[in-house]
Amino acid sequence: MEKEKQKQLKKDVAAFAKPDTKAGIKQLVNTMLPFLALWILAYVSLEISVWLAVPIALLAGAFVVRIFIIFHDCTHSSFLPSQKANRTIGIISGILTLFPFDKWKRSHSIHHATSGNLDKRGTGDIWVMTVEEYMQASKGERFIYRLYRHPIVMFGFGPIYLFLVSNRFNRKGAKRKERLNTYLTNGSAILIYGTIIATLGWEAFLLVQLPILYVSGMLGIWLFYVQHQFEDSYFEDESEWDFVKAAVDGSSYYKLPKVMQWISGNIGFHHVHHLQPRVPNYKLEEAHESNPPLKHATTITFLTSLKSARFRLYDTANKTFVSFKDIKPRLKRNEQTSA
Repeated sequence: MEKEKQKQLKKDVAAFAKPDTKAGIKQLVNTMLPFLALWILAYVSLEISVWLAVPIALLAGAFVVRIFIIFHDCTHSSFLPSQKANRTIGIISGILTLFPFDKWKRSHSIHHATSGNLDKRGTGDIWVMTVEEYMQASKGERFIYRLYRHPIVMFGFGPIYLFLVSNRFNRKGAKRKERLNTYLTNGSAILIYGTIIATLGWEAFLLVQLPILYVSGMLGIWLFYVQHQFEDSYFEDESEWDFVKAAVDGSSYYKLPKVMQWISGNIGFHHVHHLQPRVPNYKLEEAHESNPPLKHATTITFLTSLKSARFRLYDTANKTFVSFKDIKPRLKRNEQTSA
């Protein structure tokens, strides 16, 4: 895409970066109220059967994903026109989803500024090694990377690590405001959880809350993973890296069924979001449909996205993701040569 066309595209999409109070409040109502209703319904259903309560809790977990999208928009100051309202709602939704607002806002901003840049990986993104890096790594480093990228670890243990470890502690060097916000999130969650446990009992709480957290964490990690880990995703060295290309070519258009699109807060229009993070989630589809060049972004469906789980390494020579199996012969030759 020529530079002039890139500038025009950014300008055209920027026209949608106007938060709407009415739309934001409507989304708060149709997200928060169903979540609370489903949580209560799951608890009440325990009197009938655990097997009835758990599926209801899982549905509530899907609404947590939608709450997270509201939180996500607030970190970009794009959900409502008021900066104060964005921060307030962001902190509250962060407590509900167990994400500290300031800590995540910082790391996510870095992700947006460096997505697809091979020289600036490591903050706010999923660990990606190039084929060359993997070939040069020690056996121990390869083992750790293979373990990290295994679906059972990433999507199975990932939510547990995210909620219990990563989100609970401040990063080294965090400023006072960021540290206090993490303490506020943790303290508020303890107070809320403690009150519910004291009122309903710890067994009922765990039977409802654990499925909610687990399914929301797993879905959240999957959405974040698949939006950048598709076959011909964009990665370049710093000298060649381009913001617009990284947004349009390095972020997928995840075309989901309407119900799933609604639950995920339109985040499937990820190429639009990366091109202009200030576009609120409820305007992403409109921005996509109104700008023909955006329709050329890599489109993946739920079924085609499943093969992304096998992508492990980025092949810089062929500009594509490959599996461990794809490079096995090359790795074997390399080891024989080194012997």
